[in-house]
Amino acid sequence: MNKLTPEEERVILHKGTEAPFRNEYDHLFADGTFICRRCNAPLFSAETKFDSGCGWPSFDANYPDAVKRLPDPDGMRTEIECANCGGHLGHVFIGERFTKNNTRHCVNSVSIRFIPKGQDIPATIHPDK
Repeated sequence: MNKLTPEEERVILHKGTEAPFRNEYDHLFADGTFICRRCNAPLFSAETKFDSGCGWPSFDANYPDAVKRLPDPDGMRTEIECANCGGHLGHVFIGERFTKNNTRHCVNSVSIRFIPKGQDIPATIHPDK
């Protein structure tokens, strides 16, 4: 696994949330891939990113089998994790009608890293290795 800063650990390992509207990727709209900061697994194509106005990066689709959905302990939301390493990404919301997919993956910037198109994506680190 990649070494994490204390803030990344707070969010990714302990299911925290970063402050809205002041994070790295909320306003980034460039061609590329968003990967898990902990294990490098590809999670979202930049083509699926949209401005939801919520203060965190929003995506209306993930790569197949890249994200796991779990009931949040509060019983109100659905948590999303990296399917490879179990790192906390944020939450998913269905039915808001922001996009044709009717889905908003609301993701903490500290949980992901952006790899611009044309740049090599680092190899995925598997937890059991």
